[in-house]
Amino acid sequence: MIDLDSARRLAADWCGAWNRRDLDGIMRHYADDVRLCSPKVVERCGIADGWIAGKDRLRAYFAIGLRAPDLRFELVDVLLGVNAVSVVYRRETGALVTDVLELDEHGLGRRVVVCYGQAG
Repeated sequence: MIDLDSARRLAADWCGAWNRRDLDGIMRHYADDVRLCSPKVVERCGIADGWIAGKDRLRAYFAIGLRAPDLRFELVDVLLGVNAVSVVYRRETGALVTDVLELDEHGLGRRVVVCYGQAG
């Protein structure tokens, strides 16, 4: 199980990679067999159930997200579960977002659910 200090370092590194637009840095946090569900998958990709499977597809999806003007993730908090981390951050739009990552045995995100609040 991951401890809070390790989870905070993971979240800070992940947000930093997004802010630098470092796709390789972002992707190093995910397992090869990752599955991610997000309302943005529905919006951007037209996938009705919101799920993307596999690291290559996730990389392509994130590459679209990196094009957002003024992209900025401000880390708000990190919460722990059993083999899970919830990263709470604020987007450049003002929206509060939570990424819940279920971690594999290597501490990589295997199953991710993203939840969005309203933009400010």
